[in-house]
Amino acid sequence: MELEFYGATGRVTGSCHILRVGGATVLLDCGLIQGSREDEALNAEPFPFDPSAVDAVVLTHGHIDHSGRLPLLVKKGFAGPVYTQQATVDLCRVLLLDSASLGERDAIFRQKHPQSAGDRHAEPLYTREDAVRALNSFVGLPYHQKQEILPGIIIRFMDAGHILGSALVEVWLHEGDVSRKLVFSGDVGQYNTPIMNDPETIEEADAVIVESTYGDRLHREIALTLAEMGEIIRKAAAGGGNILIPAFAIGRSQELLYFFSEHYEEWELDRWQIFLDSPMAIEASRIYWDYPALVDEDAASFRNGRSWMPHLKNLHFTAKPEQSKAINAIKQGAIIIAGSGMCNGGRILHHLKHNIERPECSVIITGFQAAGTLGRRLVEGEQEVEIHGRSYPVRAALHTIGGLSAHGDRNDILRWLGGFTNRPEIYVVHGDEPVKTVFLDAIEAELHLKASIPQQGEIVRFA
Repeated sequence: MELEFYGATGRVTGSCHILRVGGATVLLDCGLIQGSREDEALNAEPFPFDPSAVDAVVLTHGHIDHSGRLPLLVKKGFAGPVYTQQATVDLCRVLLLDSASLGERDAIFRQKHPQSAGDRHAEPLYTREDAVRALNSFVGLPYHQKQEILPGIIIRFMDAGHILGSALVEVWLHEGDVSRKLVFSGDVGQYNTPIMNDPETIEEADAVIVESTYGDRLHREIALTLAEMGEIIRKAAAGGGNILIPAFAIGRSQELLYFFSEHYEEWELDRWQIFLDSPMAIEASRIYWDYPALVDEDAASFRNGRSWMPHLKNLHFTAKPEQSKAINAIKQGAIIIAGSGMCNGGRILHHLKHNIERPECSVIITGFQAAGTLGRRLVEGEQEVEIHGRSYPVRAALHTIGGLSAHGDRNDILRWLGGFTNRPEIYVVHGDEPVKTVFLDAIEAELHLKASIPQQGEIVRFA
């Protein structure tokens, strides 16, 4: 039995690892690489394995950097099942079809407006048909249920506390007389945050693959974050402009609406019109409230009676393109939550084009921004950015809000790793290179566990 490290080794995105046991091949995640155009071009590179020889996929959660290459896997010959938590099945119906639609539209745009000879023959990474075929292979499992997925391979999902349906994966491996237990963290959530439950404790493993996205830092206390958010909104109201919030459709958008409802009077939100301008976020919000058993007690009780979302009387759902375009006629008093969360596509780009040059407007960055994305360039203070081929001076006020990450910070991940009562081998992945090094040192110094940073293509054999 062996484990090969593939995706999310040299970077944060593109999670994918290869498990081989007794002649069977299983993928742990199959995510898109996100970032610069050069990074994203890597998605079209051949898989380092034969997709038709993969027997099953185990998916930790719906975020596209963990699930987004599943339709491509199917397109290239994969015909097995995809095991994941039940809520993730529903979320992926939204995410993967949206990802396919974006790819199809981008290919058409490049064909019509070529910037290179290759653009004239541009094709999407995969189509909606590929996404549907992938979705038809999904098998939803509840938390805490052991399931044999192949001879010698048993899995169980535990709550990772990251987004709805996110899972820590326990994998029991049996080959001949050898038995081993592997744990894959996926993405670990924060402790003591609204909506999601805390990450569940797992006590035993022989090896653990752990993410390290924020392994070199601590998040701000949530109370300080919310106080800052309220102050930004109050100052923006006095300035007379709009507020743009790039937000991930799953997790962050629902969290923002929750906070807006909870602090409605304190933040004087009745002075604003609030727009959730993302078809994907709107549908994901419905799914969130379809699973009250998977959110924490406070969030479940905060639902507006039998409604599917906390009540905000001035909240508008703008799913249709014409509704989204109409927002741009509003020059002040609009709070616009739109995707994508890293400003590398989607409706937020159109709103930035109409507002980024206006000093009375504000942009609030609330999540991780991968290197090479427009969101990262804004966070790093670039004074001029390019959107849809045109340069725009950045005059709007830029605010980066810490503390709202769906990822746990250094102490959260160390706390979760500290739940193991034996001494598993730790493999640190899913982080920028300097971050992984800092986090590895923390694991060894504070938990006294043996840890390493695997490179792409590195193979570990369990004897």
